[in-house]
Amino acid sequence: MTPESRSGAPTLREKLRAVGPGILFAGAAIGVSHLVQSTRAGAGYGYSLLWAVILVLVFKYPFFQFAHRYTVAAGESLLHGYRHLGPWALNLFMVIVLVSAFITTAAVTIVTAGLAGALLGVDISLTWLSLGLLILITVILLVGRYGLLDRGMKIMVLVLGVLTLVAVGVALRHGPVGDPSWQNPPLWTVGGLTFLLALMGWMPAPLDIGAWSSLWILEKHRDDPTLPQRAGALLDFNLGYGATVVLAVAFVSFGALVMHGTGTDFSPSGLAFSQQLIGMYTGTLGGWTRPIIALVAFITMFSTTLTVLDGYARTLSSGIMLWRGGSDTLRRKLYPLFLVAQIILAAVVINYFLGAMKTLVDIVTVTAFLAAPLVALLNFRVMFLPTVPRDQRPGRAMVAYCTAGLVFLVGFSLLWIWIRWF
Repeated sequence: MTPESRSGAPTLREKLRAVGPGILFAGAAIGVSHLVQSTRAGAGYGYSLLWAVILVLVFKYPFFQFAHRYTVAAGESLLHGYRHLGPWALNLFMVIVLVSAFITTAAVTIVTAGLAGALLGVDISLTWLSLGLLILITVILLVGRYGLLDRGMKIMVLVLGVLTLVAVGVALRHGPVGDPSWQNPPLWTVGGLTFLLALMGWMPAPLDIGAWSSLWILEKHRDDPTLPQRAGALLDFNLGYGATVVLAVAFVSFGALVMHGTGTDFSPSGLAFSQQLIGMYTGTLGGWTRPIIALVAFITMFSTTLTVLDGYARTLSSGIMLWRGGSDTLRRKLYPLFLVAQIILAAVVINYFLGAMKTLVDIVTVTAFLAAPLVALLNFRVMFLPTVPRDQRPGRAMVAYCTAGLVFLVGFSLLWIWIRWF
């Protein structure tokens, strides 16, 4: 497969043909960061933390974008780029993935299972609901493979976007329900800053999922002699990233309009949280909105769980292939094994954190933020490898933009470490 080998500007049809991996990115990103963390931010602080949401979306943007740009420019995955930097880079990234894969899978699954239980009105153990969902998604991925994932996610993200905006419109028309004199909790304390990092850690997603986008691009065009041109890849990415921005603001608005100032705190239990979330929305907006709110919440998390399982399995199997110097055949054999491993280990984590969903979510999101500067630096450096043509490398303005992003990510990490430990 060769990178950008077609001549001339790509047509609109060629650009649209490239759309897919960016939508999968949106499906992965619009999950816990939006439904749980953004809603919690709006509920606890109103619109006071919207600046943090916007800033982290702005400063993470180039590092996610580089995953698309490197793949179409170099004709290989981002993981190959890490290996070109040196064994240390690939090893460091794979350690981050191994640490986060199973607890992240557990975190998104426990929220999805809670929403499934609330939506269906079933009284089943959250552990068994989670296990059932993981098995169902694994079967979907093994039977439908990338094609079903690609087509299904486009539909889910579209439905999710429409339903979410409808629900926000209803909430705006209704107006805020909380006490206008409500005092927000302090932010610049250990607890407040920990929540702020947890909010930004997965906003819109952990930076390591850039590798998923890279692998999805290669899989989508596996049977094509050439990859899409840069314009098509960036259109695909910007559509997905734009969706995460719009819906992040929407879910903050949900919390601010429906929950802020009511004095109600979220339950740490996954099922109770889900029932509480749906109940608070429908109690304010009217019983007729329950199907919309429940469906929005479930689609949000189901799409995330689906892409998380696939993304981590692809990344782990591709990383092992590069470590061992094996062929693509080895990667395809390892893929289902890592899906099964995620089911088993995620189920163990879920059982352990069954009544502490908020704690589990905060652990993985804070960890993701602390790891973000390392991944951001790797993504920046691969763009200057010899595998990237000079005219495809970042210019001075982009370098300055990335420098500001790194300062932002490192600065908040150091601030949390200082307040937390010193």
